[in-house]
Amino acid sequence: MAFTLSKIKPSSQPGGRPPSAVELTAHGAIAAALPAAGGSLVYAFAPLASGSLVPGIEEPNFRSPEAVAEAIRSALGRVSPRSRAVTLVLPDTLVRVFVLEFDSLPPKSADAIQIIRFRLRKMVPFETEHAGVSYQILSQTKSECKVLTAVIPGPILAEYEAAVRAAGYEPGAVLPSSLAALETVQSMEAVLAINLTGSGITTIIANGQDLLLYRTLDLPADRSERDAEISRSISVAAAYYEDKLGAPARTLHYAANRATEEFTTFVIEPELTLVDLAPMPETGIMNSLGNESIAGVSGALVGAR
Repeated sequence: MAFTLSKIKPSSQPGGRPPSAVELTAHGAIAAALPAAGGSLVYAFAPLASGSLVPGIEEPNFRSPEAVAEAIRSALGRVSPRSRAVTLVLPDTLVRVFVLEFDSLPPKSADAIQIIRFRLRKMVPFETEHAGVSYQILSQTKSECKVLTAVIPGPILAEYEAAVRAAGYEPGAVLPSSLAALETVQSMEAVLAINLTGSGITTIIANGQDLLLYRTLDLPADRSERDAEISRSISVAAAYYEDKLGAPARTLHYAANRATEEFTTFVIEPELTLVDLAPMPETGIMNSLGNESIAGVSGALVGAR
């Protein structure tokens, strides 16, 4: 799947990404790097103390900015990036993703961004004038332009980018976790996918270059309510897949910070075969990753050189 939003910045243009990436979660920093052309990815993880990072659209997210910067420095240091520029992968709960339809968009990115900002004003619970906005045209005809758009509050984006710079690196590209993870899927056939973290769940249906569903929910703090919401979200997405595509989904692609055995308990549709978006490799793990998913950083490096 090539939903390649390269940066969540007003001046962004799609293109090649840096050969290393770091994803920030409430649990820590997950890093990956491509050591050399044609080489295999290497991975590392640096944990964060509970409460150091609390993802959300209300700023600040960092209760301990120094600890976050140190986790980034530690994780990236283990994978030996070839450049200071890295792709920064953000928690889904920070970023609002939409598929918008326009009659047309101006050819210049700066002009198109302004039109998109205006459309987003009533769609998100924060101001859009200084928000980070990126877009990708999914399809275009003489009378219709379908656009994938991501938007994040400006102060939140600045906070995460500042942590990367404090660690000694430069955020060369910025992606939400699920769009990054989806790039690990090489098929252009219809895909039902789930990205589950400790704080949220994103359900996705992609069909070639079309995004039919992208839904992110914050999960309840209560465990029984959280588990029920995870199962419900998967069931709703599976039903929507069948409704939109006229046939039931047979495969559920997933990324989760849970052991596979635990994740399977959330899936009540017996016909679904589970496929990990990014299974743990046998080599290239620089330290223990625990149950952290590597799908986000793996997808962020698809096409990197």
